[in-house]
Amino acid sequence: MFIRGKILLLFLPTNTNQTSMTPDPYFFLIIFVGVALVFPLAPLALAWMWRRFFQPPKPGILKNATYECGVESLGEAQVQFQSQYYLYCIIFLVFDVEAVFLVPFAVAFTALPVGAFVAILVFLLLLLEGLVWAWGKGCLDWAR
Repeated sequence: MFIRGKILLLFLPTNTNQTSMTPDPYFFLIIFVGVALVFPLAPLALAWMWRRFFQPPKPGILKNATYECGVESLGEAQVQFQSQYYLYCIIFLVFDVEAVFLVPFAVAFTALPVGAFVAILVFLLLLLEGLVWAWGKGCLDWAR
């Protein structure tokens, strides 16, 4: 209950000094550090106890068997991709970043001066040049 901007504490005597009621400033820091340690460590401790008491001590033949979607795997697990896929991915990222730069320009298009329009036009022409270069080098051809 508020009375003239002050809190009326009904459970305290009226002659108690209010300055003695202020908590130590480091108390909340200790609580924060405690919670920050308990939240990540508690699930780890529970997982360790679960493994310690409920996991079979030695894996069997079925546990060590190769299993992939119900079908035995054939060949190596590591597949070497052609460098063309990585180059295609890099080109995709370049044009993805282009889209991120163009969104603020498109939003504020009417309020921008002519210099900003020329700057974004140069930016687009450089990206178009990169696309033409990648196309000319054959980076976008999948059927090589």
